[in-house]
Amino acid sequence: MIRKAGKPFIWDALRHKYVTLTPEEWVRQHFVNYLITEKGYPMELLANEVSISLNGTTKRCDTVVYDLYLDPLMIIEYKAPHITITKEVFYQIARYNMALHVKYLLVSNGIHHYGCEIDKKKNTYKFLSDIPSYMSLDQSDSSDLK
Repeated sequence: MIRKAGKPFIWDALRHKYVTLTPEEWVRQHFVNYLITEKGYPMELLANEVSISLNGTTKRCDTVVYDLYLDPLMIIEYKAPHITITKEVFYQIARYNMALHVKYLLVSNGIHHYGCEIDKKKNTYKFLSDIPSYMSLDQSDSSDLK
């Protein structure tokens, strides 16, 4: 961490730069570190602040996880710890998925984490009981979902 003009900044290893340390950014940096160190997510297959085009507007996914073929596999949305995870947060990430067509959605405020796996063929989803390891993610036919 460093300070610039009295504001705290934190190094984002995925973006290769210092970014303003907001409560949401604190959650992102800790969550990404957890995914890499505890759940085996390859750093090279993670990206922060991924721009997408949705209904003629540009939106940003907080973190996108890619499969081994570099197709988007998971979208992760972060909120500050004082923000309650609601269905509106899931609606937000579901809208982002209209552009990326991933199999997994996760949301976290650093305290509570919720995830779901989407079955596009059956048009269903199921909530996950835990944050999955990278190796346990179903990466089959991910490009077929688009």
